[in-house]
Amino acid sequence: MPQKVRIALDAMGGDFGASVVVPGAGISLTRHPDTEFLLFGDSALINKQLDAHPAMKAASRVFHTDVAVTMDEKPSQALRRGRKTSSMWLALDAVKKGEADVAVSAGNTGALMAMARFNLRMLPGIDRPAIACAWPTVRGESVVLDVGASIGGDAQHLASLAIMGSAMARVLFDLERPTVGLLNIGVEEVKGVEEVRGAAELLRSMNLPQLDFIGFVEGDGIGKGAADVIVTEGFSGNIALKSAEGTARQIAEYLRSAMGRTWRSRLGYLFARGAFNALRDKMDPRKVNGGVFLGLNGVVIKSHGGTDAEGFASAVDVGYDMVRYDLLTKINQTLNRDGGALARAPDAQEAVS
Repeated sequence: MPQKVRIALDAMGGDFGASVVVPGAGISLTRHPDTEFLLFGDSALINKQLDAHPAMKAASRVFHTDVAVTMDEKPSQALRRGRKTSSMWLALDAVKKGEADVAVSAGNTGALMAMARFNLRMLPGIDRPAIACAWPTVRGESVVLDVGASIGGDAQHLASLAIMGSAMARVLFDLERPTVGLLNIGVEEVKGVEEVRGAAELLRSMNLPQLDFIGFVEGDGIGKGAADVIVTEGFSGNIALKSAEGTARQIAEYLRSAMGRTWRSRLGYLFARGAFNALRDKMDPRKVNGGVFLGLNGVVIKSHGGTDAEGFASAVDVGYDMVRYDLLTKINQTLNRDGGALARAPDAQEAVS
């Protein structure tokens, strides 16, 4: 029997804390019974939820702390106040100590990133972490990164994102050589800012065996699934992510309003209910909740803070998959093989001059 996947949960993170974390993890447990949980937070609140979920209670251990990082705390403040005592820190520390395989939190993104970077450290050759997510497309799914970990980045940083993103795509999609594109304002080589054009030159010159660089991808190419991995820096990536989520909700609201407008439209909905349910399921942001922090010496998953139990379950599922299919080893293998090529690559300024 395979070893169980041990998941550390920040039970106080997010807008709703244990009332979403525990039932959400319970949903994931039904899909992955070879999971055990370490829950960090207020034991009274956690145990109240566990009493209502017996299977989850049997698969869990509770570690008490009454220190929680609030959603509006600045990362530096959270690091000073919550270091070594908060539920967020303790979940990350369990990964560092080898007591858990992955940490999942719906808490403050900046604080989680600061604590994870301080506690787990970066992988060799990686300067800054990135948040990667699985993005639904008309072809299936793509990995998109960075969707909000850090603002800006030079050509070397973008190339390192391509290397890590390709490793994640191999884990998620079972691909030997994923296609990788750089998000840009056009597909022509002369378009875009210097950093993006420099990253394209680096990736072409390295000709990495673990990824197939296809060039630039425009914004509409994300939804089309133009590449298995789409790379951008955190500012534009986060805007793209939030825009897509907002558009999905907007379309869902349009459909809901249109279907209830007249008796004919209501009747039409009854006949096409299966198709509309399938569309709603495909557009549900909860089904793709869970960003992976790449570049750390450990696996950390960030859930949306305002999600419900089903959405949190999706984030736990992502953590399970990243451990079960050995994401960290694959990233290390890729960096050992391709990271050297990145270090030896020509200077990005020379590449576009």
